[in-house]
Amino acid sequence: MAIDVAVLGCSGTYAAPGGACSGYLVDAGGYRVLVDCGPGTFANLQRELPLDQLDAIVITHSHPDHWLELPVMRNAFRYVLERAGIALYSTAETLALAEAVCGNGLTPTFVPTLITDGDDVAIGPVRARFARTQHSVETLSVRIDHNGASFAFSADTGPDWSFTALGMGIGIGLCEATSLDPAHAPDVHLTATQAGERGRAGRVQQLVLTHQLPGSNPEEFRRQGSDAYGSPVHIASVGAHFHHET
Repeated sequence: MAIDVAVLGCSGTYAAPGGACSGYLVDAGGYRVLVDCGPGTFANLQRELPLDQLDAIVITHSHPDHWLELPVMRNAFRYVLERAGIALYSTAETLALAEAVCGNGLTPTFVPTLITDGDDVAIGPVRARFARTQHSVETLSVRIDHNGASFAFSADTGPDWSFTALGMGIGIGLCEATSLDPAHAPDVHLTATQAGERGRAGRVQQLVLTHQLPGSNPEEFRRQGSDAYGSPVHIASVGAHFHHET
């Protein structure tokens, strides 16, 4: 079986020209889970699948570059597509903010479920595990497994988190690497080198660096990340796909 991950957006903090903030579509044997939905990702989602085929949404934390498309999606699903009952998993703060912004509520369009550190839940046919990261608000890294194939996303984190928090044997590891300078937000974000080290420690099979600040040099991120990882890393870009098959 296989997992395919499509990058809908990968800019850190704000979108680069023509880009979008964090958002990744995980296709696990035809079951589609959207992980984060930052600004710009909803348009790109529609390039990947018809909207009636999205099954579930996971939002890692409450910072706006990771979830602000949710109210727009609610309007599209509720008033145009007439969809209801879409599974939604997120932290308490994110769900509260989304409820407030949506005005007349997340339900019945979404079925909200609170998640927190250590949760291990079934989302349709996939298994999802969550581990808290080192960040300024409650933030959850996520691992998705389906019939032996696996994907994990660091979300935003400082260096006190590692892929090992989600278990070994990760096929695709998507790791934030916001900057090259360890002095940039040292307690809440990773450098390319730190991301590579965490991929290597967790024995991640394919390491993808994401969340670079707009204007960053992707080749320098690739070089530093690869040196620390011990083999070539990938750099996320809008429209890129990554595949793990067992």
